[in-house]
Amino acid sequence: VQLQASGGGLVQAGESLKLSCAASGDFFSINELGWYRQAPGKQREVVATINRYGGTNYADSVKGRFTIFRNNANNAVYLQMNSLNVEDTAVYSCWGLVTIRTGDQLHTLDYWGQGTQVTVSS
Repeated sequence: VQLQASGGGLVQAGESLKLSCAASGDFFSINELGWYRQAPGKQREVVATINRYGGTNYADSVKGRFTIFRNNANNAVYLQMNSLNVEDTAVYSCWGLVTIRTGDQLHTLDYWGQGTQVTVSS
């Protein structure tokens, strides 16, 4: 299973960016998708998650500014980021909780995509 993220970049405060992540490979189901971020010198934190039914969760710091949505048909998740500020500067990573089949058994595992840099200048 691979998660391929894209969409990072350099923007000014107040501007918007949209991150995309597509899952590929051999899997039974994608249960949950989300985005994490890690700023320099800080621990990785969850930004937003979305389950297969569309239920979402957001970090308090991004509520009202970021929107996560997914397209189950193409196994993709997106993060629309509006009103960006310098505190949003971080490496953003796509995450998926994916069920795979090995033989006659199912296993649910965490998968991570490569990070994409988001830099917000003041």
